[in-house]
Amino acid sequence: MSTVRSRREQYSQATKTALLEAATRRFAEHGFAGTSLEDVAADIQATRGAVYHHFAGKKALFEAVFEQLEAAAIDECVDVVEAATDPWQAAFDALDTFLGHCCDPVYGKIVWHEAPLALGWLRWREWEEQFAYGLIHELIGALMDHGGLERRPLETVSRIAFSMLSAAGLALSEAAEADKPRLREEYGTTIRRIMTGLRVS
Repeated sequence: MSTVRSRREQYSQATKTALLEAATRRFAEHGFAGTSLEDVAADIQATRGAVYHHFAGKKALFEAVFEQLEAAAIDECVDVVEAATDPWQAAFDALDTFLGHCCDPVYGKIVWHEAPLALGWLRWREWEEQFAYGLIHELIGALMDHGGLERRPLETVSRIAFSMLSAAGLALSEAAEADKPRLREEYGTTIRRIMTGLRVS
């Protein structure tokens, strides 16, 4: 019985993974409104019932896709932070990693364009706070403690940094592919200059 259950669980997990992959492609290409559960199921030769077995509906499926993309981005940022040798390198390496994700068409379309529509503005902001703001707050705190950043209100500086990154992310996601390398460099350079301007001389 345990072998049968194990195979069932493996099949169920494989189906869920395939649904998430298919949904990611659909949401990126057609948007939330232009994607149906039937389309997602058909892409992996499954039934609509198979989708409902794993997700309560289209919004729940979208949330799972959104969470997966954001978690992967934050995990990569955390990896570069942990590999850095000092707080400034950690912050700027995380910035470069974040801007790189925002240049990705799938991440940009789903996270910056579709998520506010699919989840609603307030819910989307809650998710962004959960994923991005905590890491920003931690990095700014490390700069104040060990990196020579002026000891200003941590919450205020973190909010300003969060807003700058949000503006950069949205701009990169909207840019033509040919313009993204230039804009990535411009936003990265500008944010670095603003942050280093708060450095204790």
